[in-house]
Amino acid sequence: MPPESESLLDRARSASGDELKALVYESGEEVLLAMLENPNFEEPHVTLLLNRLDLPANVIDAVAAQPKWLSSEGVGFRLACHPRTPKRIALATVRQLYLFDLVRLSLLPSAPADIKRVAEEVIIARVPHLPIGQKLTLARRGASRVAGAILGEGHAQAIKAALNNSFLTESQVLKVLAKASVPERVIAAIAQHPKWACQYSVRMALVRNAHTPVPCVLAFLPHLNLHDLKEIAGLQDLAPHLRKYIDQELVRRPADELAGPD
Repeated sequence: MPPESESLLDRARSASGDELKALVYESGEEVLLAMLENPNFEEPHVTLLLNRLDLPANVIDAVAAQPKWLSSEGVGFRLACHPRTPKRIALATVRQLYLFDLVRLSLLPSAPADIKRVAEEVIIARVPHLPIGQKLTLARRGASRVAGAILGEGHAQAIKAALNNSFLTESQVLKVLAKASVPERVIAAIAQHPKWACQYSVRMALVRNAHTPVPCVLAFLPHLNLHDLKEIAGLQDLAPHLRKYIDQELVRRPADELAGPD
């Protein structure tokens, strides 16, 4: 090994202060690993190191191998969301994160998609046991699947917040409407929401749902196309009162629409 390389490794093992902060940005993997042996290398330095998106996986592995760093909330979060963290380490770490670190991770663009999904699953598993204050925060700020889980649970205070969540997607709203156990107040809130009640697929799902308020059903029916109306009317498990309103709407349609194209 060239003398200058040996000198750099020696500095990495003994440096302190600003010199140690500068060494964090070295490109050589051996230098970075040597720094982990330095007794002056502390949590702020680990944080700087893990902020590097080009950090070699071997260095991340070496950080994770030290229990004192794994017990740090800030280090654990960075290990979980770093795109080069070995999968086994990321998966183990993400399950140990605090709730709102999981929320941050699930919304972080640079985090691996599969790790973000695991973070969402951990949050959703905790939802039934959370106090209402945390549920409200998740309803407002959580990722789409998390907001959907809060919405489907049907807590009166959280419904509006979840429906107004900018991350909530149409597919999650449809999943909520498809659940047999969803509270009626959730269905009513969706049916009366200025954003979601205007989505065609959501209207279709609401018209099929026996718990959708009748005035909402009557307002939606004129806006459904004939093919979809007939398809809904043919459903075996359609509630009798909904079938009646759909049949009335079919009768109301102009004859040329019912006849279809020549």
